[in-house]
Amino acid sequence: MNKLEESVFGGKKLIKEKLTAYGFIVCGEEYLYRTEICEGQMLLTVKIFENEKVEASVFDAETEEPYTLFAVEGAVGEFVGRVRAEYFSVLEDIAVKCYESKAFENGQSDKILNYAREKYGDEPEFLWDDLPKTAIWRRKDSKKWYAVLMTVPRKKLGLEGEGSVEIIDVRIEPAELDKIADGKKFFRGYHMNKKHWLTFCLDGAISNDEIFAFIDKSYLLAKK
Repeated sequence: MNKLEESVFGGKKLIKEKLTAYGFIVCGEEYLYRTEICEGQMLLTVKIFENEKVEASVFDAETEEPYTLFAVEGAVGEFVGRVRAEYFSVLEDIAVKCYESKAFENGQSDKILNYAREKYGDEPEFLWDDLPKTAIWRRKDSKKWYAVLMTVPRKKLGLEGEGSVEIIDVRIEPAELDKIADGKKFFRGYHMNKKHWLTFCLDGAISNDEIFAFIDKSYLLAKK
């Protein structure tokens, strides 16, 4: 990606399933989107490749010649500014509707994001501007949360070492929580009710299948 594209899509994760609904068409190993800008005077094309690389180009609609002046730093003028503004408007709309904030770096966090989307059709909600690395999932019917994903300092859980760790909170039956909470691998709810929520780290100590099982149980408990 060039600097302009990076400024829009940098730090975001593509949700490929949303591209065709937006209007992209599949061309071999890439997704292609075309739209007119500047009242039809210019044509904007956006290509997204399998490796999530983005290439956006502007062409003169009549001559089909590439138009690049808008991307030149320091270039000014009414038409240049108009092309640049509409270019960003389209790309930012794609970013909002086809991407999600890449707030989490851990591979297991990505697995959870995909699992909630594919199993329950749920997207993460980032409710607090001052906590960009905290997301929640809630049931559509009861509106109750069934999972919370966040990044916290290791010392907050009483763990050794510096830095932060990605964790998940899920609902759990109190009797089961009493059996497994050991303060080492399984913790009583971090920032949640410590009788009804379980916390554990997404550091590979618990397998993806185990995590998904906990999420499924939590989803059922959130119905009540």
